[in-house]
Amino acid sequence: MEACHSQDKFNITLYDAVAMVIITPQAFAGMWINAFIVSVLCVTWLKKKTFNSNEKILLVLGCSRFGYLCTTWIYSFFSVIYPWCFSVHPIPQLFAAIQSFFNSYNLWASAFLCVFYCIKIATFRHIFFSYLKLKIDRIIPWLLLSFLFSSLFLCTLAYDFTGKICCQNLNSTTLGNLWESSVRIDEHIFPIFFISGLTFATAFMAVIFSVLLLLFSLWRHKCKMQTNSMKDLSMDAHIKAMKSILSFFFIYSIDFTFLVLILIYATKMENPVMFLTLILQYVFPSVHSLILILSNPKLKKLNFCQ
Repeated sequence: MEACHSQDKFNITLYDAVAMVIITPQAFAGMWINAFIVSVLCVTWLKKKTFNSNEKILLVLGCSRFGYLCTTWIYSFFSVIYPWCFSVHPIPQLFAAIQSFFNSYNLWASAFLCVFYCIKIATFRHIFFSYLKLKIDRIIPWLLLSFLFSSLFLCTLAYDFTGKICCQNLNSTTLGNLWESSVRIDEHIFPIFFISGLTFATAFMAVIFSVLLLLFSLWRHKCKMQTNSMKDLSMDAHIKAMKSILSFFFIYSIDFTFLVLILIYATKMENPVMFLTLILQYVFPSVHSLILILSNPKLKKLNFCQ
């Protein structure tokens, strides 16, 4: 084993203590919520021996979020209680790589879930949209696989990035993201910032377009219904879907904003903005998963029966 730098003192700052007190219940609540989703889907699969497209995305989403919350909390805990362990190669690199993998997979899966709802619910007669509606169930496994490889690529970059900065004044006792260091952003570490930002922006744009298309579809359907006195059940489906997707869009926008702030303030140690992003990074995986439970009849029924 090889030490990157020495850490002789065991020092828990007020910043660390306050952060741990706040994030611990958030992390465990989020892990419980996502573990519930995964367990229900696995039980359903064992009974029916089949998975529909929505369940496949939810399963990947639940697993990635559970892994992200678990890894991030373990890193936060050890960085406060046993900070010296992050001076040993390759512990910092492994934590950075695993956290990056789960975070990237979570972002892709959550954005694609929004796109999936748009394709399934919105009504457009364009030939490309009709093709997607027919083929989406076959495309989903391949897309999830592509998201996996994309996340593995970011994982590799994060491992390499952390290895380069590990021996350059990395403050292992600071609670927060592994990108928090005093080194300047140069040509060696710029690629991961650029690629991460591009990943965040692409996922966010997919969510924006999905929401806009659903809004337009709902508005057009409502105009048609004004000339029809009979109640159309698809109108209720549109409204229910829009409530769910708009709530998702709201919290996704907040999450995207703080992800960008993490990239901007990544080299600022114990910055108030970084402290706020640290606290809120647990909110999105927990709150959105809770919304998914409440909007899914199967998950909601099981949740209230327990």
